[in-house]
Amino acid sequence: MSDTTEQPDMDRRKFLGTTAVVAGVTLAPGVVLHSIAAAEGESGPVTDEVRWGMLIDTSKCADGCSACVDACDKENGISVHAMPEGASPETWNAQRPQWIRAVKLRDRQTGKTTRLPLMCQHCEFPPCVDVCPTGASFKRADGVVLVDRHTCIGCRYCMMACPYKARSFIHENAYNQLAAVPRGKGCVESCTFCVQRLDRGEGTTACTEACKQAGHGAIVFGDLKDPESEISKQLKSYPSRQIRADLELNTGVRYSNV
Repeated sequence: MSDTTEQPDMDRRKFLGTTAVVAGVTLAPGVVLHSIAAAEGESGPVTDEVRWGMLIDTSKCADGCSACVDACDKENGISVHAMPEGASPETWNAQRPQWIRAVKLRDRQTGKTTRLPLMCQHCEFPPCVDVCPTGASFKRADGVVLVDRHTCIGCRYCMMACPYKARSFIHENAYNQLAAVPRGKGCVESCTFCVQRLDRGEGTTACTEACKQAGHGAIVFGDLKDPESEISKQLKSYPSRQIRADLELNTGVRYSNV
C-alpha cells in the first residue's frame, strides 16, 4: 500500500516537470497552460478586455442527453479515469471526478422541474479563491477560474466554499493524462471553460460543440464584453438568471427558462 500511495505524487511531479520543460517557462499560477499555447504560437496574452461566459437555455436541455458531459470528460481526460479495482460502485459514484453534472431543480410553488447542466460558474468574486490558503485557486484576467496543481495542497477548503458543489477531488491515480490538461492525485479540479482551447485561440468549449452537434444548441459560449458576440446579443434579448443570485458573485454562467 505504501508504494502505491507514494508513486502518484512522483508520477505527477515527473509529468508536470516534463510539461514545464516543453513550455520552457518558470511555473507560476496560471502560466503553465497559457505558456504551452504560446509555445505553439497560437495565443496572445490573457487580458481583461475579454470575459468568457456561458448561457444555457434549459428549455433545450434534453432529458437523458449526456452529450455535454461526455464531451467534457473526453476533452479533459476524465473519461480515462476508471473506477479503481476493488472499489465499490457507491463510493466511486460519490468520489469520481465530475466537471459537469446534470441536476434537476424543482420550483416549490409551481412544482415545475427544470433540468440543467451545472459546472463551475466562473464567478467574478469566486469564494473558492477567497478561502484558498496557497493561492492555488485563482481567477485569470479573462474571468476563467482555475486551480494551479503545483500549489494545490488538497485541503479542499475551496470545495466547501463553492455554493455550486462544482469541484472534484482526485482520490486515485490519474493515468493517461493529456499534455494540455495535467491532472493528479491529491488535487482539486473543476470546469476550466476548456482553457486549453481558449489559449489556442479557438474561442469555444467542448460541451458547446457537443450540444450543437446533438441538435439541441442549448449552450452558447463567448465574450461577455463583446456587444457583437452571440452570447451578449442573447443576454440582451432574453431574460436569464444566475444560480444563487443572492450571493452576488456575478457568475460567468447564466441560465434562461429556469
